[in-house]
Amino acid sequence: MKDPKKDNAPADRGPVFTKEMRATHTILVPDMLPVHFKLLIGVLNNYGYHLELLQNGGQAVKDRGLESVHNDTCYPALLVVGQFLDALDSGRYDPDKVALVITQTGGGCRASNYIHLLRKAMKKAYPQVPIISLNFTGLEKCEGFQITPPILLKLLYCVLYGDLLLSLYNQTRPYETEKGGAERVLDACVERLLKAFRSGSFLRYGHWCRELLKAFAALPRTGEKKPKVGIVGEIYVKYSPLANNHLEDFLLAEGCEPVLPGLLDFCLYCIVNGIVDGELYDFKNARTRLSRLGYRIILRMQKKMNRLIRRQGVFEPLHEFDELRKEADKLLNQGVKMGEGWLIPAEMGLLCRTGAENVVITQPFGCLPNHIVAKGMMRRVKECYPNANLVAVDYDPGATRVNLENRIKLMLSNIRRPKSPAEEGGAAGERAAGEKSKPEEAAGGTLPKAAAQTAPPPAEASAPEREECAEAAAGRERGQI
Repeated sequence: MKDPKKDNAPADRGPVFTKEMRATHTILVPDMLPVHFKLLIGVLNNYGYHLELLQNGGQAVKDRGLESVHNDTCYPALLVVGQFLDALDSGRYDPDKVALVITQTGGGCRASNYIHLLRKAMKKAYPQVPIISLNFTGLEKCEGFQITPPILLKLLYCVLYGDLLLSLYNQTRPYETEKGGAERVLDACVERLLKAFRSGSFLRYGHWCRELLKAFAALPRTGEKKPKVGIVGEIYVKYSPLANNHLEDFLLAEGCEPVLPGLLDFCLYCIVNGIVDGELYDFKNARTRLSRLGYRIILRMQKKMNRLIRRQGVFEPLHEFDELRKEADKLLNQGVKMGEGWLIPAEMGLLCRTGAENVVITQPFGCLPNHIVAKGMMRRVKECYPNANLVAVDYDPGATRVNLENRIKLMLSNIRRPKSPAEEGGAAGERAAGEKSKPEEAAGGTLPKAAAQTAPPPAEASAPEREECAEAAAGRERGQI
């Protein structure tokens, strides 16, 4: 009898991707993070695989997904399954020479359960297509698709460089003087990095960070200042243009600067959860010790990137993960880790604290963990940040794009528009004049019209709430792990 401990793959997993298939099969990858995935796919293709990032979208993908996944199950799962089926239906690929890859993080939501829905759909439509699980927790093993330590190291650098490219792109595109300039620089940087991965020079981390900064800084930019709008939420809907109806493009069209937290934060979140479990349940093992070591090394690399960004002085640095953990301690316990857990409210709070107080919370309809830790934490975030302008948007196949965008437009109508440098100079003079008139106002006078327009909203946190936030902020120094 077969020992189940020696083979943790389910018996009904269907065809298995073998080593021989590397030379004959094209592996299709669902679209989520276009910039990061181009780097990841380029690295894996250097090892003999043939991966291709899917770009198909539109209503046909949703309709195809609805045929195989119930609309109450999971919107991201529906889209991923629908995108695979739509691609195979197109006739562009030979089903006998195609495999599919999907990630599993080991959590209790979509990241671990998509694959079973996908297998069920493929068993009915294309039973000969192998499905590969990409995971780092031992959920499933695949003889023909293995992530070795050298590959894993390169994938880490892909995430680091991808986060930097995404941040620089989003900080440049709203202010480009020549339309499409940021896109061309992004594509050129991706090609340069892919060559670096082939040659081995990708390890020159500081050099490549400076090169990427230099490339985007060379683009001419307008001098205007646009309001920043942060995007948080469930990882697939937050990043995937297919899932969020090209939210970044919509915000740009509305005259805003989109701010997306990096993928590395989610990776570190997954690592830290194991460390926090050890603290909460009082255990230590080889995995927790390895997690601590990996956490320190990766966090040090993230901090080095931000030091280089600050030294250049043109762009805003990315969020640092230890700051996210401190922000989480103000809001809820780090043991809350179902779905994206404490990461979502921590990102909301840190965005508000760093100048992006307008935040769109993207979540699939019916995603219970994200409704609790995202929508359920909005009041708490507003208590700590009274100027926070938050909106939760539920994405599902039945919601029209117009209705979803109208909800976001309602939030955008409440934005406090930033001033240009010239206006800041004038406002400084007005504030100085206003300071002189304070005694008169206290005696019963009224604020002048210009001052009233620039004054912050009257809503403020109460004294007990401010004290509670201050006490939480003085909690454990999580960054010392």
